[in-house]
Amino acid sequence: MTEETPGFEEKPDAPSGATPDDADPKAASPSTEEGAAPAGDVNQTAGLTAQLDQARSALTERTGDLQRLQAEYQNYRRRVERDRVTVKEIAVAGLLTELLPVLDDVGRAREHGELVGGFKSVAESLETVVAKLGLQQFGKEGEPFDPTIHEALMHSYAPDVTETTCVAILQPGYRIGERTIRPARVAVAEPQPGASPAAAKEETTDDEESGGTEEV
Repeated sequence: MTEETPGFEEKPDAPSGATPDDADPKAASPSTEEGAAPAGDVNQTAGLTAQLDQARSALTERTGDLQRLQAEYQNYRRRVERDRVTVKEIAVAGLLTELLPVLDDVGRAREHGELVGGFKSVAESLETVVAKLGLQQFGKEGEPFDPTIHEALMHSYAPDVTETTCVAILQPGYRIGERTIRPARVAVAEPQPGASPAAAKEETTDDEESGGTEEV
């Protein structure tokens, strides 16, 4: 005779490896499957936004680099052009400086009436060529003395000048644009010390007027 323990009931044996959760998997995680799709969309949108921000930042940086490169290139072109013009001016000035003695001889020959025949044609052709290269002659009698463009070789006093004046051009000056390659070599005259020409002229006029009315 078998004795039964009061309060306990026998249950049928469950299959090996089975758990209560395996009995109804759909009922176990309904909320997980329902929330998976919205979370993935949010993460994908956030990733795209981050990539777009990175692309915009990279575009802004590359645009700035391009603008700086373009500005540097423009400055380089201007610097090269300026240097090219300067080198050309220096080369032309060097050549024309060597020709100045020849031009001086041509000028002296013209003053003495010796510029005739074939020599005249050659001299005029030379003057035309150097003029095309930008050589300009300056220096005239009667103009005020300017030490920046004149070189005084002779000095004297004269009663008919009111300031230091070029009274003779011994050698003309030459320039190329604003560059002086040789100053004009001149003789200058200054006013007589002690009295100005205007005062002397006024005194002479007064003497003449008083002499004409004086009774003898």
